[in-house]
Amino acid sequence: MKTIACLAACMAALSVAAPARAAGDYVSIVQETEINAPAATAWSRLKGYCDIGAWLKAPCEITSGKDGELGAVRKIANRIEEVIVAVTPMSYTYADVDTKILYHGTVEIRPVDNAKSKLVYTLFFDQTSIPAEQRDANRTRRQQMFAGVMATMKTIAEAK
Repeated sequence: MKTIACLAACMAALSVAAPARAAGDYVSIVQETEINAPAATAWSRLKGYCDIGAWLKAPCEITSGKDGELGAVRKIANRIEEVIVAVTPMSYTYADVDTKILYHGTVEIRPVDNAKSKLVYTLFFDQTSIPAEQRDANRTRRQQMFAGVMATMKTIAEAK
């Protein structure tokens, strides 16, 4: 009798469990560029959470929390909201607060030597919501956009 009751309880629990989500189609875009400035100098010029406004040539504002701290929320171009989900001494990782698309990005400076550093920008996203026939073009567009962002960041980090 206990076995039947246990099986019934297990079946009831399974019937109210959330349906399984389809596997994602995850993409990583990692772009790197050498910076002709020490890491501390480069990071001091790129670490502002809304510095992305200058990189994208779009308005950006901190809408919640404190710039550069875990949990800070920014709004880019009056429509994209992102939250800081991780911070290190020379990096931060952000995620979109809109759950329709899973993505996050990391901006990081790595020391190379006393005079040079490396800027690494990583974008990770689930392209499941993008029609299959548009995924390659979408990835290429993002790579090109972030290549432009990286060039702008490099200029800012190396400014005298």
